[in-house]
Amino acid sequence: MSGAWGVVAAIAGSVLGAVALVASGLFAARATRTAARTTAEAQRYQAQVAAEPAQRQADLAAFKEIREGLERRVERSERRVDSLTLLVRSFAGYVSELTGQMRTHGLEPPAPPDRVDEYNRTGV
Repeated sequence: MSGAWGVVAAIAGSVLGAVALVASGLFAARATRTAARTTAEAQRYQAQVAAEPAQRQADLAAFKEIREGLERRVERSERRVDSLTLLVRSFAGYVSELTGQMRTHGLEPPAPPDRVDEYNRTGV
């Protein structure tokens, strides 16, 4: 009978070995999936961190471009306002001379528009 028990023990050992092999294979597969997922997350994070300075540089370049464009527009507007201010002052001097000539010839010029009168009184 010891021969039969030896065969049974060998079969049981083989079955247990097979079960242990399958279990260890499942454990290894699970560990491999977890490691792969962790590695992928780490790589994504690393790529994000590596891309951040480049994104900041791109944002800075866009900001500088927008700022320079706005500065050019402000400069053009300031030149235009200065030019129009000089034109209005020149025109005011010219109108003043014409008004003086009209009065010299005995003609009373029409009253200035309300806005001009307000400016003459307040300076604004």
